[in-house]
Amino acid sequence: MSSISIENLSIKFRIYHDSSPSLKDYFANLFRRKGQSAYSDFWAVKDVSCEINAGDRVGIVGHNGAGKSTLLKALCRIYESSDGLVSVDGRLAPLLEIGAGFHPEFTGRENIYLNGAILGYTKQQLKEIEPEVIAFAELEEFIDTPVKYYSTGMYMRLAFSLATAMHTDILILDEVFAGGDAAFMAKARARMHEMIDKANIMIMVSHDHELIKSLCNRVIWLDHGKLVGDGSPEEIVQRYLLGKVNE
Repeated sequence: MSSISIENLSIKFRIYHDSSPSLKDYFANLFRRKGQSAYSDFWAVKDVSCEINAGDRVGIVGHNGAGKSTLLKALCRIYESSDGLVSVDGRLAPLLEIGAGFHPEFTGRENIYLNGAILGYTKQQLKEIEPEVIAFAELEEFIDTPVKYYSTGMYMRLAFSLATAMHTDILILDEVFAGGDAAFMAKARARMHEMIDKANIMIMVSHDHELIKSLCNRVIWLDHGKLVGDGSPEEIVQRYLLGKVNE
């Protein structure tokens, strides 16, 4: 059965104060006083531990910058941990920055194979799902056009169709898909609900607390990178909205 184990996970980012240092800045840094630094460290996730098991539908809440998306990316191996361990047993389907692996110069069809490989599909699997991906995205006429010419809606339709084309053990969602016309949105929502029903584990980040309460049996609350709440959706969402961290 699928499971996720997170043990004392911490993720640190280094923030450089001079984003585009000039030659003048370079020489100034050579003479920077001892103790001064050109950068600072920021802990996006700090000492988070939890177990997620088959059957769990987990929502993650927290303010912007609380570490929610960073945690999801750590589960998907996009970010490596600075400290601690993440163990995932099961096939992941990440719906995070949908289409982030697309190459603008490649056609839609070529990007199916490029992004599909990033998602972990084999070439044979991609050959099998290619017609369905194109049909669901409603891009038959434009599939051999470079995606740099796609509208935002077309781009997102193709990315969503590919990311949701196959059954998965563990479904990871960062905000609910939004893009395209009303008819496609209805198809997308129906497919997402179908995937959630079939997945052994679902983890989602959303600012829509009613959606979280309707889909999840458990909610995790992150605050400044730390896990400050883990329990029933009603309890944790209410505490989060009231700002009651230490209960």
